[in-house]
Amino acid sequence: MMKKLSPVVDGKVRFALVGCGRIAQNHFAAIQQHANSAEIVDVCDVDPNALEAAGKLTGAQKWTDLGAMLTSTTAHAVVLATPSGLHSQQATAIAATGRHVITEKPMATRWRDGLAMVEACDKAGVHLFVVKQNRRNATLQLLKRSLDQGRFGRIYMVNINVFWTRPQEYYDSAKWRGTWEFDGGAFMNQASHYVDLLDWMIGPIESLQAYTATLARSIEVEDSGVVSIRWRSGALGSMNVTMLTYPKNLEGSITILGERGTVRIGGVAVNQILHWEFAQQSDDDKEIANASYHTTSVYGFGHPLYYANVVDVLRGKADPETDGREGLRSLEVLTAIYRSARDGRRVHLPLDV
Repeated sequence: MMKKLSPVVDGKVRFALVGCGRIAQNHFAAIQQHANSAEIVDVCDVDPNALEAAGKLTGAQKWTDLGAMLTSTTAHAVVLATPSGLHSQQATAIAATGRHVITEKPMATRWRDGLAMVEACDKAGVHLFVVKQNRRNATLQLLKRSLDQGRFGRIYMVNINVFWTRPQEYYDSAKWRGTWEFDGGAFMNQASHYVDLLDWMIGPIESLQAYTATLARSIEVEDSGVVSIRWRSGALGSMNVTMLTYPKNLEGSITILGERGTVRIGGVAVNQILHWEFAQQSDDDKEIANASYHTTSVYGFGHPLYYANVVDVLRGKADPETDGREGLRSLEVLTAIYRSARDGRRVHLPLDV
């Protein structure tokens, strides 16, 4: 592996962003909150309307071609908010120019592509960050701390529900949506952050069995699915996902049942602590009311906190909270889910290839 790039010590950390669509707005807003230490210098998109809007919002240089942008940009890091199936190829190209890569979820639509991204960034000596901003939400931070402290004792059962809706117009809004090559289905795209909770919260998975179906939408991928899980710890659980909830997003939740604790976090996007009970009290219990928050978006408010870590890492002040290898953990689970559903069999982790 090549030597890592030197930290950014002078001036602001400079970002370029590729893919100026829906999720890019969260990145623009988050970087703006760090205006004293970070700025966007370039934006790139093949859609002229999206590009024009992004340029007007950020004041950044506008590009329609990633290759051309990479030959001229002064950015230290490039953000990928493009269709997921493009991430691997784009990340490899960016790394080859000696720039750090920040990729939206999922980091790739294929397991081998995710591995290739990590390898390319290692070889170039650059950081690969995978955006998992939901980890920074106050409700999940409180839950994670209780898990790390062992307050649950032995965990018996875990259930995650993602009951949202995506109408046909959503998938029709861009040709790449709802495709295997560029998007992935309800698990890989919409519920990706919840799949991340399976390993990050509970630990390594021993095996899983999944069913997926396309029940109502005219798309290649699944609009609904279920998966049964056994963790290496012996805990059992399930995850239930659908994009067909009538008439709007209903629930994004996690329930953990343990030897000495029971917690349920729900709301539309794990934003409300609905039940919190442990055998032993802790000072953290006083934070329950403050941790819950109102949201009109399933994205939560973690992007600014996520970028705080990215900026600190690029300045040499911190370690990445979610690097490429951390991103591979949830991509491995996603890959196992799809292999199980496709082949009609139980899949064991870790994957061989």
